[in-house]
Amino acid sequence: MATAAQTARPPRIMHTMIRVGDLQRSIDFYSKHFGMDVIRTIDVPEGKYTNVFIGYGAEKTDPMIELTYNYGVETYEKGTGFGHLAVGVPDIYGACEAMRKEGVKIVREPGPVKFGTTVIAFVDDPDGYRIELIQESK
Repeated sequence: MATAAQTARPPRIMHTMIRVGDLQRSIDFYSKHFGMDVIRTIDVPEGKYTNVFIGYGAEKTDPMIELTYNYGVETYEKGTGFGHLAVGVPDIYGACEAMRKEGVKIVREPGPVKFGTTVIAFVDDPDGYRIELIQESK
């Protein structure tokens, strides 16, 4: 018979929250450039905020990005603790070119990591959050 530890589901990452200054602009950015879908929206007028969960798949099984919009707040200090989000893409060069044409800031052009072969690039989202693009293996 299996023990409780053997049958228990391991912990999982549920979501990463970022604060945004324009909710629709951020939804459009992540939907258009990364193919993410809005999974769930929670509007809390009495708390003066809205949370939108975006991602791929089901919230119960797949990690999400939680976009938090606090009514009336347009910008935030990023601080030095947060690094970046990472998204795997099938064609990193094509993705960067398409984003560049849309005015997305390419912070690091696609190319191999230092001392390795994985191809990466970095872009900034509309609120200045850094996103690492990683070329997925074919």
